[in-house]
Amino acid sequence: MNEAMKMLEKNLENETVVVAVSGGPDSMTLLHLVDSLKAKLHLNVVCAHVNHKLRSESDEEAKMVKAYCEEKGIIFKYMTIKSYNKKNFHQDARDKRYAFFEKCVKECQAKHLLTAHHGDDLMETILMRIVRGADFKSYAGFSEKIEKKDYTILRPLIHYTKKEIEKYACENGIPFRIDASNESDKYTRNRFRKYIVPNLKAEDEKVHEKFYKFSKLTLMYEDYINKEAMNYFHEIYKRKKLNIEAFKQLDELMQIKIIGEIIKINYPKDLELITDKHRKLIFKIIMSDKPNQMVSLPNHKYAVKAYNDFYIMKEKDKSNYKIELVDKTTLPNGKTMQIIDEAIDNSNYTLKLNSKEVKMPLYIRSKIDGDKIEIKGLNGRKKVKDIFIDEKTPKEERDLWPLLVDSDDNILWIAGLKKSKFDKQKDEKYDIIVRYL
Repeated sequence: MNEAMKMLEKNLENETVVVAVSGGPDSMTLLHLVDSLKAKLHLNVVCAHVNHKLRSESDEEAKMVKAYCEEKGIIFKYMTIKSYNKKNFHQDARDKRYAFFEKCVKECQAKHLLTAHHGDDLMETILMRIVRGADFKSYAGFSEKIEKKDYTILRPLIHYTKKEIEKYACENGIPFRIDASNESDKYTRNRFRKYIVPNLKAEDEKVHEKFYKFSKLTLMYEDYINKEAMNYFHEIYKRKKLNIEAFKQLDELMQIKIIGEIIKINYPKDLELITDKHRKLIFKIIMSDKPNQMVSLPNHKYAVKAYNDFYIMKEKDKSNYKIELVDKTTLPNGKTMQIIDEAIDNSNYTLKLNSKEVKMPLYIRSKIDGDKIEIKGLNGRKKVKDIFIDEKTPKEERDLWPLLVDSDDNILWIAGLKKSKFDKQKDEKYDIIVRYL
């Protein structure tokens, strides 16, 4: 464990340090190493343990870690997670875990948080991201040292394999528990750990060192590219919108980096949800000749192209939209509104207008409280809200339902439901035909 000890001696002295400890051989070995340097470096050591309450052994593991800390005179900080977000369990568990670690760091006024990520973890992470697709920086896996705002995360065991760590723990009488769920093929990481990584080690038992070198080089290249790309980024991405025309003038590598930065801004805690498929969809709509497009992204978000602007919005923002009608427009409810040349039908899905009777251009927008429409063939105006009720329109669809309005905000059409007095019959004069599908 010479490399780990050197790192600890180089970075820790006369301070309080927080060690994230699960109870497995990796984190217990790390806690042992820090404790062995406690007197030499004049350290105040804090153990931060999270009980996920997912296995029957969890309570016993917590007792084991606490007993070890009491024996060694290490401060023991403990947290139990009582519930999880089922839609994104792993990310939620990680967020809660690291929030607790950060809380411990602040409470203890520590400068460093130590985690027990090792060489095999790095290999697994890199391989998983390569297979599923990620941005360039993510291919590096994780780094040995991360500078946070008020503290630094260190990973002293990154140079060692799981096998080496377990051997050290056994030889030095360090207590630990093995998580049986690590053997389950249910989890992606476990499958890489059991079936992929061993084959690579069979080719070269020091292959984890090659992955570490790959990780470092990737981060170095990323740092350089990032500095170059950020110069362009701040020029063409303002008020959370990307200038598409300026974006298209850039080199492809700069484009990739800028899109990656926009994604990172919109997915600060769950970047791994964005795959190559999503990035390709984003590039496709940006480069498309169509003026208005929208595609779904994870966590109820949407990538939107509106003429020369590109941006990512949350689903809740969809209920307040206004889009100019030009040719064919994809709407937030997934349907389209299109200007066409001819129409045989006269249903509520087709509207005919005389451009001289309305103020151009036309817009598609969501409903606003108090909206009223002058319905064709009916004297007076009627609330849009009442029409939705009369038509038994589901409540969850009303916020996204498209209304066609002119530039004076006269409601011309509740698409697919009711037409206004501005609609024309076949024998009347009209020069605009709009279809809703």
